[in-house]
Amino acid sequence: MSRDRRRGGLRRRERNALMAVSLAALSLTVSGCVVVHGEREVLPATTRAEATKALESFTEAYNKADKAYDGSLDADHVTGPLADIDSARLKAGHVNSPAGNANHTPLELTDAKFTIPKKAGWPRWFVADARGNKGGTARWLLVFTRNTLGAPWQVAYLTLLAPGDIPRFRTDKDGWAEAVPADSTGTAVPPRELSKDYAAYLKSGGKVFADGRNTSGWRTGRRQQATKPGLVRQYIDEPLTQGDYAPLALRTADGGALVFFTTRHYEKQTAAAGTSISIPNRDVQALTKGDVGQTLTLEFVSNEVALDPAGSGPVNVLGRVQGLTAARGE
Repeated sequence: MSRDRRRGGLRRRERNALMAVSLAALSLTVSGCVVVHGEREVLPATTRAEATKALESFTEAYNKADKAYDGSLDADHVTGPLADIDSARLKAGHVNSPAGNANHTPLELTDAKFTIPKKAGWPRWFVADARGNKGGTARWLLVFTRNTLGAPWQVAYLTLLAPGDIPRFRTDKDGWAEAVPADSTGTAVPPRELSKDYAAYLKSGGKVFADGRNTSGWRTGRRQQATKPGLVRQYIDEPLTQGDYAPLALRTADGGALVFFTTRHYEKQTAAAGTSISIPNRDVQALTKGDVGQTLTLEFVSNEVALDPAGSGPVNVLGRVQGLTAARGE
């Protein structure tokens, strides 16, 4: 009898444990933080309430880091290309102003709109579109990502666009957006290929991208700067596509995609024999390793946002935010 009672008690404890797990899973589902088979089920990335909190947390951390010139204060809130750009900016600021940013003006993001895709698997991500008190009339587009439940939401991509350049997105009856797979063949260029194609275009040109400030205009500017009296500039462009640099794309109402992607760029400046390079400013100096003599190599990370049309046609690069991340003198 005692053995049967022990077995009965064990079975009751097992049932109670299973019930507790089930209730926990249910509570997560109701709150929008769904993890049960999240790698297979098509689910909204988050709730609108949680997206609002993520934007508020990012803005608070960004302002603290900018005021103190301390990258540790927002390191948990940035990743991918923005982390590279932001950490280098704060590092240079700290070197030049160890006491902090005397010109700090808090960033304010208002009138926020959230585009949250339904998708299977990780990463989960969403786009915040807000009005900023910096950058004129441009809207701030921030792409928040996370790779596991419980991890903090981090901004991987940050771009500024004119309000009229932001497309309408395809949404379902509940207002959830549609994520476009990186290998999708329904657009002019699969999102996975945009970084590689953009790097190739900057070197050789072509018809993949529409003319504009971030495409033909950038190439023209480079040609004009390539050779100056006593100075030669050379450029190398590389795609960045793995991990936190992977492209992220939303389906637009017309069947195309708005794609966020990353590239890395090098500019090598070589002075004529008998002369030396002048370092452009204190921020460059702060990020420069080695002694600058006849050459200076600048390394940049750039995040772009592009309209990739359905079917065929040129890709329109709408915006680009680029930052110096390292430099080396020789």
